[in-house]
Amino acid sequence: MTTPDPSREPEPTKPAGTATTPYKDRVYRSPAGVVGGVLVLAIVAWLGIDAVVVGEGRTPWLAFAVMLFLGPVVFAYTLRPAVFVNDDRLRIRNPLRLIVLPWGQVASLRSGFSNEVVDESGTKYQLWALPVSLRARSKAARQDARAARAAARADARGGQGGSGRGRGGAVGGGAVGAADLGAGAALAAGGPRRAETDRAMDELRELHERRQGEPGTQGEVTVRWAYEIIAPAVAGAVLLGVLWGLG
Repeated sequence: MTTPDPSREPEPTKPAGTATTPYKDRVYRSPAGVVGGVLVLAIVAWLGIDAVVVGEGRTPWLAFAVMLFLGPVVFAYTLRPAVFVNDDRLRIRNPLRLIVLPWGQVASLRSGFSNEVVDESGTKYQLWALPVSLRARSKAARQDARAARAAARADARGGQGGSGRGRGGAVGGGAVGAADLGAGAALAAGGPRRAETDRAMDELRELHERRQGEPGTQGEVTVRWAYEIIAPAVAGAVLLGVLWGLG
């Protein structure tokens, strides 16, 4: 599941002409990805450091090369992905790139087998921090179906209870039916359930619709490669290849 960080809500818009500070970003991440990344990095560090300390011959160098290669790669695909949102822009931190899109440059936000944003030029950028879970969607659909059945039963009980007169059991049944009817109406008022990432995309679409025409949301799309991830991973791969070639 992916949930926004509630402690980092956007700051309210301040009146024009007053001193302002940068808006705090709302952050969307994948908790499952973060937990998995921490566990994998801990295992890699544990095995790698042990091999470096107690290994013999080329083993320490091989262990160091593996850690130098796997560490950045695991970090990039698990801990790094995040989506930062404020009133002016959408900032996407993917494994190997950082994309900044002012809301005025966002054409649409799409959800299919992956969540992605499309800019005005038609370029698509995948939101790695908001992975689509077909299982979560199916679970939400099943919960909606159960809620609909419960509402239908509440309606039926309400009708049966309301038609019974003169008997204690019928009156009691009417009271229970009315209570179920109220619960069914409450479920219906809450609207259909949505998977966590789908709800996050709904929030992004709503913010995009509100802010895309504002003067502060115009600008150019910028893309920066994460060389701080790519460089050590490439160095580790080269070192590993050299050691492997030396036999």
